[in-house]
Amino acid sequence: MTDATPAPASPPSRRARVRAPELIGKGGWLNTGEMSYTLADLRGRIVILDFWTFCCINCLHVLDELRELEEKHRDTVVIIGVHSPKFVHEAEHQSVVDAVERYGVHHPVLDDPELATWKQYAVRAWPTLVVIDPEGYVVAQHAGEGHAHAIAKLVEELESEHAAKGTLRRGDGPYVPPEPVATDLRFPGKALVLPGGHFLVSDSTRHQLVELEADGETVVRRIGGGVRGSGPDSFSEPQGLALLPDGKVIVADTVNHALRTYDPVSGAIETVAGTGRQWWQGSPTEGPALEVDLSSPWDVAWWADRVWIAMAGVHQLWTYDPAAGTVAVAAGTTNEGLVDGPAAEAWFAQPSGLAAAGDRLWIADSETSALRYVERAGDGDRDGEGDGDGDGDGFVIRTAVGSGLFDFGHRDGAAEQALLQHPLGVTALPDGSVAVSDTYNHALRRYDPATGEVTTLATDLREPSDAVLVGEDIVVVESARHRLTRLRLPDEAVKVEAVAHRTQREATEVAPGALTLDVVFTAPTGQKLDTRYGPSTRLLVSATPPELLAEGGGAGTDLHRELVLADGVTEGVLHVSAMAASCDDDPANEYPACHVHQQDWGVPVRVGDTGTSRLALVLAGLGA
Repeated sequence: MTDATPAPASPPSRRARVRAPELIGKGGWLNTGEMSYTLADLRGRIVILDFWTFCCINCLHVLDELRELEEKHRDTVVIIGVHSPKFVHEAEHQSVVDAVERYGVHHPVLDDPELATWKQYAVRAWPTLVVIDPEGYVVAQHAGEGHAHAIAKLVEELESEHAAKGTLRRGDGPYVPPEPVATDLRFPGKALVLPGGHFLVSDSTRHQLVELEADGETVVRRIGGGVRGSGPDSFSEPQGLALLPDGKVIVADTVNHALRTYDPVSGAIETVAGTGRQWWQGSPTEGPALEVDLSSPWDVAWWADRVWIAMAGVHQLWTYDPAAGTVAVAAGTTNEGLVDGPAAEAWFAQPSGLAAAGDRLWIADSETSALRYVERAGDGDRDGEGDGDGDGDGFVIRTAVGSGLFDFGHRDGAAEQALLQHPLGVTALPDGSVAVSDTYNHALRRYDPATGEVTTLATDLREPSDAVLVGEDIVVVESARHRLTRLRLPDEAVKVEAVAHRTQREATEVAPGALTLDVVFTAPTGQKLDTRYGPSTRLLVSATPPELLAEGGGAGTDLHRELVLADGVTEGVLHVSAMAASCDDDPANEYPACHVHQQDWGVPVRVGDTGTSRLALVLAGLGA
C-alpha cells in the first residue's frame, strides 16, 4: 500500500535488486554501427533503459531531460532507447530510423516492434526509465517526466559504490553516430507562404528556419545558427509558423518552450513568450508572456485577435496577446484524452496543428487521431457569454473526426466512423472544407463540414506534417522525404482500402467489484514530499467507457484509491494521472529545491473472476 509518506531511503549496500531481463527487439539495433548487444556486453556500466515511442510528447521531453546526464556521465552510463510502438506506423523500422535522427537521439536504440522487452520489464506507460546497475540488476524504475535529477543522484551513488567494489568499468560506450545526409531540408515541420510568394519552412532537425523561392526548392536564406540552443539567433526543433498582422512571423520554438518572432524584412529574431523553462503542474497559467513557462508549443495561428498556441506538451490550447504582452490558457485541463464541451473542461491529446477558418479554429489532435475545432459558444452552451479576456470563456470544443486515444486507421466515409492516424497538420480550403495532413497514414485527407464526409486527396506521401495553399495547388510538407511537394487539388477523391486499428497492449485481468489502485512513489535519496504548503501529490482517475467505474473516479491527493468496477462492463481502459513533488530534505534550507514527477497511464483492463484485485503503477521506485 502506498501513501503520501515515502519509506526511508535504503543505504546503497542494501538497495533492492532484481536481475534485469535480456534485451530483445525484432527490429534490431540503431546507432551502434550495426553491432548487436546483450546485457552481458554492457556489464560494468550503469545502463538506463528509456522505453519510448516517437509519437509521445512526454517521451520527447525525457530525451531532452537526459541529455545533460548523458554528456556528464558518458564514460560510466549507457542509455539505451527501447522503442516500443503505439501506432502501426511506429512499428515500421524505417520510421524508427527516421525518428532517431529527427529528434537527435545520441545513444543506441533497440527497435522492439512487438513490445517483447516492454513485456519482459512489465512496462505500463510511455515513457518509462529503468536503471540497471553494473552487475546487471534493476535498481530503479520511473514512469513519466521529471526524474532526471533523481536518476543523476542514483548514478552518482552507483558510481561510488561499484568503483569501491571494483565492478565499475569506465570507457567509451557503444554509440556510433550515423553518417550525415546532405539535403536542403531535414525533417521539416511546418510551412507558410510569405507575402512575396516565397515559402518559409521550419527545418526542425537542423534548428533553423529556411526561406525558399516560389519553386519550393531553391534556398534563399537560412535563419538561425543551425545548432540546438536558446541564444538570440538559435532555435531548438522549431515547428509552427504564422503571419502576424504587422508582417512578422511568429514561431513555435518547440524545445525551447518559447514563442519567437522573425521579421522577414530586417531579419530580427525576438523572444516574445516563454522563459525557456518547461511548464509543470502548479506553475502560473497566465500573466506577462515572458514570465510564464510554456511546454512544447507545436503550432500557432492568428485567430480571434490573438495568437492561438497548440501547447502539445500539456494537452492544451493557450493564447498570446501581442498587444497586451500576455499569455493565458484558452482550453484544456492538462488531462490527456478526447472530451468536448466548454473550453475550460475539454481534454486534448497533443494538439499539433492549427488552421484559422472564419468562425472556427481547426485542430489536429494527434494522439487521439482526431480533427477537432474551437468555435464561439452559442446561446445554448454554458459560458456562452464569456468575459472577453481570451482565457477560453465563450468558446467550446467539438470533434469532427476521431473517437479516442486507442482507435486509429485509414477509413473514409461518414465522419462518425472515419479514422485518421496521428495527424499533425490541418489546412483550411476555399470551399469551407479542411485538408488534414494525416501523418502516420502518409496521406492528405479532406473533411467537408457540409456533408460530414471524410475522403482521401492523396496517398504515397511520407509523414506529411503540414500543407499550404498556393493558388489552385496545395503544397505539402513531406517531412520524412525532406521536401515540399506540390499537388493539384483533385476533383475526385482517391479510393483507399479501409483499415482500422487499435493500440495493441495486453489487458490487465482484474476481478469484478472492488479494485485497489496504488501509485508507487519513493522520493529520491535526500528528498521528501514537502507538505508545508499543502498536499504534494495528486491523483486523477477516469475510465473509457465512463460506465466502467462505479466508484472512485475524479481527483484527489492520496496516491492510494479504492475503486469499484461496475457490474456488466467487461472491459475498458482506466486512465490514471499522478503527480508528486519532492524537495530537498534539509531543515536548514528555507527554500529547498523541488522537483515534479508526473505520468499519465492508460491501462487496458478485462474483468474476470480470476483477475487481480490490486493495480500497482510505479511512478518512482520498485515494488509494484
